[in-house]
Amino acid sequence: MPDKLDALLERLKAHQRTLILAMAEHDGLPAGSALRQVAELENVIAAVEAVAGEEADRAKRP
Repeated sequence: MPDKLDALLERLKAHQRTLILAMAEHDGLPAGSALRQVAELENVIAAVEAVAGEEADRAKRP
């Protein structure tokens, strides 16, 4: 069950990132605005999590 909850949490976080990025892009916010900075941070977090996930998958392989 924890695996299913983790998967759900990851999907929710990904959806949240998508919404934040869409709001920042469609509202034409300036680069220094707080929402734009949050969106950029969400992009970085997503990239780091993707790399960490790939490394974890690689470590599980024989």
